[in-house]
Amino acid sequence: MKVSEVPAVAGAFLFEPTPYADERGFFCRTFDADAVRSAGLDPDAFVQDSVSRSVRGVLRGLHLRSGSGEAKLVRCSYGRIFDVVVDLRPDSPTYLGRAFFELSGETQATVYIPAGCAHGFQALTETADTSYRIDRPHDPAEDVTIAFDDPELAIPWPLPPASMSQRDREAPSLAKVLRKTGS
Repeated sequence: MKVSEVPAVAGAFLFEPTPYADERGFFCRTFDADAVRSAGLDPDAFVQDSVSRSVRGVLRGLHLRSGSGEAKLVRCSYGRIFDVVVDLRPDSPTYLGRAFFELSGETQATVYIPAGCAHGFQALTETADTSYRIDRPHDPAEDVTIAFDDPELAIPWPLPPASMSQRDREAPSLAKVLRKTGS
């Protein structure tokens, strides 16, 4: 498994496995504790796995957790997604840095997103399953959402949003979130 630092977001990593394909389909290791350790991360820190299924054009995010935040591993297990990470850690050398990835079920690449970074994605295929492995149990009281179309972030979403949650549609601007959180 190849491990690469993400230059635009300090502390973020891209894990790229090698899927083995043949006439039956493919096999791929999607999590490797040794590879995670090689990036300086604790593989035992992850406590919860979740999955979402989205249809083409669905946009989810930008989401993050308040308090001590939440680190996560994100992978598109089926289909393709346009994935976005925004560094919102005021003390980070890449503060407000943005990184974009196309994650797919074909490559099974995983992005490690450090605590304090916002995350969002858009489904590019008719069906896209996205898997998350997080380092804290989810607490909805700590959910923070930022407007996906905030002009300060200027995220180049590849498709017009086909569907979004009410929370994502009504999300405040980055400036309002930063004022509220004191970042």
